[in-house]
Amino acid sequence: MTQTNNWKSMGRLAVVAACAALVWGMVGASLQAQDEAEEVPQLSGIWDGGGRVRPVNGPNMPWVPGENFPVLNERALAYQEVFDEAIAAKYDCVPSTPPALQYDPYMMEIVQWPDRVLLRYEKDDQLRTVWLDGREATPMDYSLQGVSVGHYEGGALHVTTTHYTFDISGFDDYNGIPSSQLKKVTERYWATVTVEDELFLREPASYTTRWLPAPEGYKLAPYGCDAEIARMPVKFMVPKYR
Repeated sequence: MTQTNNWKSMGRLAVVAACAALVWGMVGASLQAQDEAEEVPQLSGIWDGGGRVRPVNGPNMPWVPGENFPVLNERALAYQEVFDEAIAAKYDCVPSTPPALQYDPYMMEIVQWPDRVLLRYEKDDQLRTVWLDGREATPMDYSLQGVSVGHYEGGALHVTTTHYTFDISGFDDYNGIPSSQLKKVTERYWATVTVEDELFLREPASYTTRWLPAPEGYKLAPYGCDAEIARMPVKFMVPKYR
């Protein structure tokens, strides 16, 4: 065999090897996509987070003293000490935020798209978007509900939310615990919520809850907060400061 024929044979082998690698790569990608598809939980639908599912929230729920109640630093304790119920933002129709929002006794609707998951809460008519496209928040993205990014892993949806604005009752309005721009909330559905906030918490705090499918045919009801009506209870409160 001449040297030319040797080069031709080697060229054919290289082409065959390249084709085989390409086919194998396509098969591998297909199998990987199939495995990933199997890990995506079916969360779409309307879910019940009301009193029939779990204890209604309050000063000792879901944060139970002696069990999972947040360990506050001196700054948080000082805010808690001077907190006056009359200044709670909820009396001005300001929506609640995580971690309180997830435990409020209302329904929630989940819609799953390829690049995002939509969490629509009956409480306060809030809509959270969990981005699945790997985006990163910018310094311009701070907001009441923060920026949520997530991914599917082990058959669960994992969500991390940062870039919250300061909120005088952003951790727990029942106990007067604030939250800062450093608040970080991680969620795993279904359904563990963990909160970190170096400005107010000495260590992460978490609770576990559950949701059940809503009754068949249920539609989310509009919350429709009226600012004048929401402010009425303040008139009957004994002010902490005069």
